[in-house]
Amino acid sequence: MNLQLVYEGKSKRVYVKDESTLILEFKDDVTAGDGTVRASAIGKGILCARTSAYFFKMLEIEGVRTHFIEFDGYRRMLVRRLSIVPIEVIVRNYAYGSLMKRMPLYRILQNLDPPLIEFHYKDDVLHDPLVLPEDIVKTGLVTENELKAIADTALTINRILTSIFSKYGLRFVDLKLEFGRDSSGKLLVADEISGDTFRVIDETGSHLDKEVFRKTRETGPLLKAYIELAKRLGIKVDDIAAPY
Repeated sequence: MNLQLVYEGKSKRVYVKDESTLILEFKDDVTAGDGTVRASAIGKGILCARTSAYFFKMLEIEGVRTHFIEFDGYRRMLVRRLSIVPIEVIVRNYAYGSLMKRMPLYRILQNLDPPLIEFHYKDDVLHDPLVLPEDIVKTGLVTENELKAIADTALTINRILTSIFSKYGLRFVDLKLEFGRDSSGKLLVADEISGDTFRVIDETGSHLDKEVFRKTRETGPLLKAYIELAKRLGIKVDDIAAPY
């Protein structure tokens, strides 16, 4: 089938299937430092696609509406076509990452109860700056009611994922979410939910997410972490070549 490529980002290609659906193709590319560091990790795209499909299915079961339709089992996901809201929503359960730079009075991995929600304006050139809820509403990106719905949904997703991870002895640190409007204007969860978009650590304090690449700049440890995460969740990995 000939598909029209409409967008290619750091980790995914987006193709048009028809006027109401798209195909997301997960790449093996991995980046850090706002894209200044790039590498290819063979199998990484498949692992992220399978992990995303796993979590989208879990969210749909729990009544959270997402763009997910179906998954080919490999690296392509059929999704609803949305108009993406240019806001990244970050839910933090523990102090880590950019939060430590913004507010260094936090202790690293300090428990944040209730979770902290941040909003960032999606713009690579501006490095996705932190924005206030008032900024979002006053500039017309979403209405006040929509923003509340987004925040409530983000917290619901956080609770669901926290529960899932805790069953496997994992600590859920934080999560980045994106939302979009469908043709009727309803807000749905979009993008992906994988080790590329959340942080989770095991019993030893080791990351099973992209933080491994951010720290080491090596793809081998990253793949090993993603394979371990998938195994914990019961996701197929036997066709992925382990790095060592």
